[in-house]
Amino acid sequence: MTKRLLFWVLVALIVALVLGLRGQGLDLDTLRDRLSGIADWRAAHPAGSAALFFAGYVGVVALSLPLATWMTLAAGALFGFWGGLLLVSFASSLGATIAFLAARFFLRDWVRARLGVRAEAVAEGFAKDGAFYLFTLRMIPAVPFFVVNLAMGLTTLPARTFYWVSQLGMFAATAVYVNAGTQLGQLDSLSGILSPVLLVSFALLGLFPWIVRAVMAALRRRQVFARWTRPTRFDRNLIVIGAGAAGLVSAYIAAAVKARVTLIEGHKMGGDCLNYGCVPSKALIRSAKLAQQMRHAGDYGLTATDPAFSFAAVMARVQRVIADIAPHDSVARYTALGVEVLQGHARLIDPWTVEVTGADGSTQRLTSRATVIATGAAPFVPPLPGLDAVGYLTSDTLWQALAAHETAPARLVVLGGGPIGCELAQAFARLGSAVTQVEMAPRLLIREDPEVSDLAQAALARDGVQVLTGHKALACGLDADGKWIELETEAGKTRLHFDEIIVAVGRAARLTGFGLEDLGIPVDRVVETNDYLETLYPNILAAGDVAGPYQFTHVAAHQAWFATVNALFGSLRRYRVDYRVIPAATFLDPELARVGLNEQEARAKGIAYEVTRYGIDDLDRAIADGTAEGFVKVLTVPGKDRILGVTIVGAHAGDLLAEFVLAMKHGLGLNRILGTIHIYPTLAEANKYAAGEWRRAHVNPLALRFLERFHRWRRG
Repeated sequence: MTKRLLFWVLVALIVALVLGLRGQGLDLDTLRDRLSGIADWRAAHPAGSAALFFAGYVGVVALSLPLATWMTLAAGALFGFWGGLLLVSFASSLGATIAFLAARFFLRDWVRARLGVRAEAVAEGFAKDGAFYLFTLRMIPAVPFFVVNLAMGLTTLPARTFYWVSQLGMFAATAVYVNAGTQLGQLDSLSGILSPVLLVSFALLGLFPWIVRAVMAALRRRQVFARWTRPTRFDRNLIVIGAGAAGLVSAYIAAAVKARVTLIEGHKMGGDCLNYGCVPSKALIRSAKLAQQMRHAGDYGLTATDPAFSFAAVMARVQRVIADIAPHDSVARYTALGVEVLQGHARLIDPWTVEVTGADGSTQRLTSRATVIATGAAPFVPPLPGLDAVGYLTSDTLWQALAAHETAPARLVVLGGGPIGCELAQAFARLGSAVTQVEMAPRLLIREDPEVSDLAQAALARDGVQVLTGHKALACGLDADGKWIELETEAGKTRLHFDEIIVAVGRAARLTGFGLEDLGIPVDRVVETNDYLETLYPNILAAGDVAGPYQFTHVAAHQAWFATVNALFGSLRRYRVDYRVIPAATFLDPELARVGLNEQEARAKGIAYEVTRYGIDDLDRAIADGTAEGFVKVLTVPGKDRILGVTIVGAHAGDLLAEFVLAMKHGLGLNRILGTIHIYPTLAEANKYAAGEWRRAHVNPLALRFLERFHRWRRG
């Protein structure tokens, strides 16, 4: 017998019992009459009657029958206040726990499958504060206890915790009803028990845990700040350390709400994204793509040609692109917005004081009510023997190191198979380098589905990149043939010679030199923050790569809003940072873009899903553009059009993904996308056609047969 069948049998039994009980016409007079009939038997069998009552009470609560109130009154009448309180307190908690476990057994998996990724956020919340929420609900009798029992069974709250919190939380209400039962002869109605004054008292009791929580938080803050002397007044409302994506957005928001804000940057305005990351890499990728299109101009009816160019000119264009975008992030612009911008190195002296050291060695100290740490991340360089001796490039340093080269490095090794490594490997191969890409994992882009990794590797190989997956770098060195790197595989060791090596194995948060260690702020791979992006000190927050868990420019900007609002207005209201819908793209050719779950993540998390796939090779605009490659893959809740995740591979995949990001953010399903007009012919039609594939797969065959007969009848 399946869980579902057992569940419906149990529901039918409970409904039958409830309907039967309604026919009994329970009221106070009936209760008094029945209790008087068993009083003598109870006096003759005190232990047996108590055991029988206990078992009956457990069963009533476990089955969520509407008898608990009457039985609690009866407990007071039959066993007195203390005896009745003892019986009901333990019986109600035990019965509630059985109902809790039943809901978990029958319904939790089904509910989690329906909620999908949203179930994770609920589970995380209850893992942290489940006992607190349960205790609060137990203190408010207006919330039916059977609803609490069933709802909590759908969470990850441990049964043991549920039991003891229920025991404590229901005690006050139990005592009131048992005491009323001892006075049963004087009660005219149940309204005599729950008077307005008593209901207000219970409501205040329900608020009590929140009050205690606020007091405890205030005490913790006082303890954290105890060793510091708080300034009597502050120079500023907010100091932002770092003028990258997160820092710029934080300063912008603070200035927009008329706070006095100071932005401190020790190097270049715009941070890594403008100067070393997103902007220069995309400029390089565009030049490389054009070079490749020239080689394949014959595909478009033109004369193919091998592009002639100066690599130095390509790198000069990269710098021009940076210069053209730089005014958006400039000191002049932010000063005009009302932000005080200081150039120098910032260091926290205490929770409210930041010391700024200028390029000339001069220092000044600023005080602020709050600080946002937005110091970003830098390329991680592994401790590979000999790497320093041969010299290496990173995604930060290659732009200046190669700026004057007339040709791209003849022999280039790219160490790393993540998004940065893949993008740079393809771009340099298209610009003339003989590129070897080395990845220790069994495949590139290990976080993506295997078919996406395979497609990426095929695209790289097509452009001449030699991809070596499952190869571990052991050491670097120099010999008569130049620089070399030694690699280890299952087949043994091998050496590759190269002219330049780009290390692209990840990025590490910038954590040292800012005073975090002196203040005792916990750091590991990133600055440790809570759900509100607050550090150990509630007035010191972090955003962007330094805070994790994602290293995307758009996520840094997203976090900056929460960090800034919580820094400026947290004493009034705080906002938990929202990571529910995080898109990402890898700018290969073809592009790879994703939001939400992919298949390997859904399987790892045990989340049920179904896949709908549309091949872009069938799209009219893609065929006309010569980009008929890739697919749109959508994961949905089984039988529903609610989107769990989307992966797109193809031209402009990052742009196409935006429609699905919007849909997931606002709970729109595939039917809504299908019902939206998309311009013909555009690449965006791929999204509509993917939704159409889902719709066709979910047409009711019975309805189709009926329609076929209907139309046959209409024809006569």
